[in-house]
Amino acid sequence: MILYYIRHGDPIYNPDSLTPLGERQAEALAKRLALYGVDKVYASTSTRAIQTSRPTCEILKKEPELLEWAKEHHAYLDLTVEDEVYGKNWAFANEKFRNLFCSKEIRDLGDNWFDHPECKDRNFKKGIERIYNETDAFLQSLGYEHIRYTGKYKVTKPNDQRVAFFAHQGFGLAFLSCLLDIPYPAFATHFDFSHSSLTVIEFKEVNGYCVPKILTFSSDSHIYREGLPTKYNNYLYF
Repeated sequence: MILYYIRHGDPIYNPDSLTPLGERQAEALAKRLALYGVDKVYASTSTRAIQTSRPTCEILKKEPELLEWAKEHHAYLDLTVEDEVYGKNWAFANEKFRNLFCSKEIRDLGDNWFDHPECKDRNFKKGIERIYNETDAFLQSLGYEHIRYTGKYKVTKPNDQRVAFFAHQGFGLAFLSCLLDIPYPAFATHFDFSHSSLTVIEFKEVNGYCVPKILTFSSDSHIYREGLPTKYNNYLYF
């Protein structure tokens, strides 16, 4: 199986939708995915994720299955902290918690990082466990039973499907940290997704098991090909 994880296009957060640029990004992405082929399409219930999936679904004549548990709002309630600049912000984007997440104390706690004194009275554990449980159930429905904290999956339904999942940045960092068995603080502080970016994860079976491998992370080559601005999250060109 190949899993395509896609962040929504350039957004308007209120009201939840895409900007005209985000719509062009979604169209560019659809052309790229049409070349690869997609067997199943999933999307968060957020309008911006659904709108990003729409051109792909139209070209490939697919209907997206909507996943309420992937909606960014739920992750935001549990994985954010008070912030002097924004009022409330993702913990990984807050200077105090970014430094904490990179600290030796957090690294030494591994998968139990949320038991750190600065974390245990927050909703971090609740939020991460919810996303982890839902992620495991989602992957099991696709034929991959997670042997948690080993990085391995038992392949229960071998397949060559290509699955597209349209969702978000903040949610996606927790989703992939679960999928790859990389502790969330390490993953969230060292990786990120740009608008409409494509992350490709291969589930290659070997003797009934697989270890998911990222083949491409946060790729925006479809944007480049269409001559759209390759501006990372609207502030940095590279």
